[in-house]
Amino acid sequence: MKICLIGTAYPHRGGIAHFNALLFRTLKKRGHKVSFFSFTRQYPQLFFPGTTQMDEGKEAIRVEATPMLDSVDPFSWWRVAMRVRQEQPDLIVFKYWMPFFSPCYTAIIRLATAGRSTKALFVCDNIIPHEPRPGDRLLTHMALASAHYFIVMSRSVEEDLLRFRPDANYKRVEHPVYEIFGSSVPKGEARARLGIAPEAEVLLFFGYIRRYKGLLLLLDALPLVLQQRKVELVVAGEFYDNSEPYFEKIRQRKLEPHVKMVNRFIPNEEVNLFFAAADVVVLPYVSATQSGVIQIAYNFDRPVVATPVGGLPEVIEEGKTGVVAQDRTPEALAGAILRFFSLRKEVDFEREVRQYKQRFSWDRFAQAVEELVESKR
Repeated sequence: MKICLIGTAYPHRGGIAHFNALLFRTLKKRGHKVSFFSFTRQYPQLFFPGTTQMDEGKEAIRVEATPMLDSVDPFSWWRVAMRVRQEQPDLIVFKYWMPFFSPCYTAIIRLATAGRSTKALFVCDNIIPHEPRPGDRLLTHMALASAHYFIVMSRSVEEDLLRFRPDANYKRVEHPVYEIFGSSVPKGEARARLGIAPEAEVLLFFGYIRRYKGLLLLLDALPLVLQQRKVELVVAGEFYDNSEPYFEKIRQRKLEPHVKMVNRFIPNEEVNLFFAAADVVVLPYVSATQSGVIQIAYNFDRPVVATPVGGLPEVIEEGKTGVVAQDRTPEALAGAILRFFSLRKEVDFEREVRQYKQRFSWDRFAQAVEELVESKR
């Protein structure tokens, strides 16, 4: 097929740029002719909660992306659409994760496909955003009405899609493993470089910090864990929320000796250190669809503990690749963490993860795209 990929690319930072790079590489390896049009500006700075939208680290995978698209400049939407029309692709692929991009994506699809056989596919992280805003439902309806095909990566997103588009042409396939952050390093070396005690039992919370990610829940659970285990929690990621409630909770619960805060965006070349240093990666989400953090953890053969929300339990083999808490309470989360450490005596979690993660390949994901499009031609 001839494919145009439209979305975030380096030097914009984050998991979506990484996902697009890996998808671009895989589609090209499978013999498709792929062009990539990326953003010049993804968000107006007013709407972006972090310090910078740009990745100041090294490019993990080099891709030939042409920056043309400004999310709030309709003239750029027209220019991208005209470039796509010139390409005459069979398929346009977008990564869809929030209604903010609905006007931009809808305009490009309408202009680029008018009078052509070109179709549009959304790879959907979310249908309903984690943090709703006025107008979201209208914008979501508009975006989903413009696309011809959909890939979803969890049952919860599948259900949300069908509520908006009962007639949707779609496939469900799990989020692939993020094999973009280099090789692992020995645990002792990683801990020495990060200033973590070699004998500690290390929990890792990784990624940007917003309420729905559940760090406050984890901080409430940590004292219950500490009653039975000597653990250290490493929090690695930039605050996209007001940080004061988090630090206040650490002070109130006297957790300072047990929490290492790395309050910054973690560049690509350092990601492997944090996962190599960890015994287990904790995802205490209070709301979720799926999470790329699990797929980074699995890339480094690290097990996970997660709350039972969205699609998280769908990609955890209970008692083998991790543990799922019974509910979203501090007691249940603490119990799941303690169960993980208890099971380590009899379960080789890293070996189980190595075997299990084979199902989350990029070739399998690309094949799902191919099968969906071919079946509807």
